[in-house]
Amino acid sequence: MQARVPADTVLPEGLVLLDASGVTKAFGGLVAVNRVDFTVPSEGIVSLIGPNGAGKTTFFNMIAGLYRPNAGTIRFGGRNITGLKPHTIARLGIARTFQSIRIFANMSVLENVLIGMHGHLTADPLRIVLGSPAVAAEETEAHEEARKLLAFVGLTGRDDEMAKNLPYGDQRRLEIARALAVRPRLLLLDEPAAGMNPEEARRLMEFIRRLRRELRLTVLLIEHQMRVVMGVADRITVLDHGEKIAEGAPEEIVRNPRVIEAYLGKEALA
Repeated sequence: MQARVPADTVLPEGLVLLDASGVTKAFGGLVAVNRVDFTVPSEGIVSLIGPNGAGKTTFFNMIAGLYRPNAGTIRFGGRNITGLKPHTIARLGIARTFQSIRIFANMSVLENVLIGMHGHLTADPLRIVLGSPAVAAEETEAHEEARKLLAFVGLTGRDDEMAKNLPYGDQRRLEIARALAVRPRLLLLDEPAAGMNPEEARRLMEFIRRLRRELRLTVLLIEHQMRVVMGVADRITVLDHGEKIAEGAPEEIVRNPRVIEAYLGKEALA
């Protein structure tokens, strides 16, 4: 299965896909993110870590368009996306999952994925009412693509099940399948290993590698399980109290004194 990538976000391999410069977000008197510079290379796997309240999810929300920065610029594929609406950013090729699973619990597994495709479908209400052959063909194609995505995440044959009846781990897979239905170039994963046991976390690491290897996706993840971070990330950026305190390869970050003091603790060196 190959990802279909929006034409205006395809970059030559090795170039920067996401570039945030001086990004700041304040809520009243609280500065949640303070003048953060941050880049994600095309087809890289980058992790954003830090203690609770460090500003990680706020930063994600600015990339995805849920929050508008008070200052700074966010560029994606060379295009300024600062302050654009979430649906516009999704169409440009950015999709995300959430720390708390957000699926449509009372809809089927297949319907959840089809919702992710909504922004790419062309049928208008009039053609739907008139039963246009083009609409029927597009609907058939969308169902086929949705089933391929479900197979890719390991949910083959679960099309008609109610999403709320899936086990926790499968609900996580479904949320990722729906994000993939957006046809992203950049996938934002917010604590994908939350609630997973070591074996489930191991399978998640392999799955994230597959996203890059088979779909050529760029992945940016927030994660507290350092085993997952160390196992998949090419580079790690560390936030503390809204400021970037370190950035580098995993082996550098785990031995950085500021990171150990602020987040990892001395047991990280054991």
